[in-house]
Amino acid sequence: MRLRKFRFHLVPQGGASSQKPAHPVSQSSALRIILTLLVLSSAQTQSQSPTGIEGVITVSPIRPGPIRAGSDVPTAVPLPNAVFTIGNEKGMVTSFTTDSEGRFRISLKPGHYAIVLAEERFPRPCGPFDVDVVSGKMTKVEWRCDTGMR
Repeated sequence: MRLRKFRFHLVPQGGASSQKPAHPVSQSSALRIILTLLVLSSAQTQSQSPTGIEGVITVSPIRPGPIRAGSDVPTAVPLPNAVFTIGNEKGMVTSFTTDSEGRFRISLKPGHYAIVLAEERFPRPCGPFDVDVVSGKMTKVEWRCDTGMR
């Protein structure tokens, strides 16, 4: 690969000048500027990557009694419009509400969290669900709450 030699010149504000440029930029200086811009752009893109958790929360069983093997009847359904709290070793951090299909997505700082259903919908507690959040990554989860039906 053959490198071409480029020379950059600063032009006074207002357009082209017939005078010789006062400050030519050397090839090595231009290369350093370009590399610096690339590194800064890459770092900014990485820091803007979403960090947190996303997933779906379901409940089961949805009806009492045994279910025959191979049955088309679902044993679990999404948990809609449920409020969950998120805590860590320092206490409660925030909360979120699932959508109509039991899905959620929330941004969190990297760390270890415990998620618990904030309301009493079932005879058994829903959670805690432990999760580790890693920087620059949305951690995908699928959690199930027990309705207590038997």
